[in-house]
Amino acid sequence: MKVYISADIEGITGTTSWSETELNAPDNHFFQKQMTQEVEAAIEGAVIGGATEILLKDAHDTARNLDISNLPVNCKVIRGWTQEPMCMVAGLDQSFDRVIFIGYHSKGGSSRNPLAHTLSLIADVKINGEYASEFLINTYAAALHGVPVSFVSGDVGLTEEIQSVNENIVTFATKEGVGNATISVSPQLALMETKRLVEHSMKVERESLQVTLPERFVVEIIYRDHTRAYRNSFYPKATFKPHNTVEFETDDYFEVLRILQFLT
Repeated sequence: MKVYISADIEGITGTTSWSETELNAPDNHFFQKQMTQEVEAAIEGAVIGGATEILLKDAHDTARNLDISNLPVNCKVIRGWTQEPMCMVAGLDQSFDRVIFIGYHSKGGSSRNPLAHTLSLIADVKINGEYASEFLINTYAAALHGVPVSFVSGDVGLTEEIQSVNENIVTFATKEGVGNATISVSPQLALMETKRLVEHSMKVERESLQVTLPERFVVEIIYRDHTRAYRNSFYPKATFKPHNTVEFETDDYFEVLRILQFLT
């Protein structure tokens, strides 16, 4: 069984401030270690659940956060950014059986995590009228290749969103955001439950995890800066809307990924 894992940090247990997420920042060391351990727990659970081959994407910021020294021999890792539209799930294709997201977080425009955002800090993203999370964007990217998501860890706001998308996707809530604070579970509990629940998710029927792509996509990228919005509205087939928004419509989800790659 071939498994893809994409790892972020804003949904890792305990992360609360941006300084805790930045490579080489003094506050980052513990959370870089915790991110690595939560990924390792997911790998262990996946292997016990039947994974024979794993591709791991370090998908936060520089994409050079994980300590890869203890990865098993059946796990390959993508560090750095390939600069392609698949972005946080680069290298994912139809050969994979399922996808796992570790340390994901609530969408931009949400109050459920002090670190909530979608892809960048310069804009929020809507798809078909709803604010979109990185979970949704990457779940749709996986669906392009017919690969379902089986497990996601992250904040409570994200796990609630996931239940509304597909209640069969197994989730674990590492923390809950309250204003500019977080209430987190024990880091050790996060490791235990991640391993246990990933193993369980490997046994969930693949078809029940599938998410259906919409037939058409209306993408709105809502910028903090109106001049950036105006400039980016010259992207092919995009239009400028009042209140700092670039709108784009397509029936091809890869085109959604492409515009997000270039404009966020």
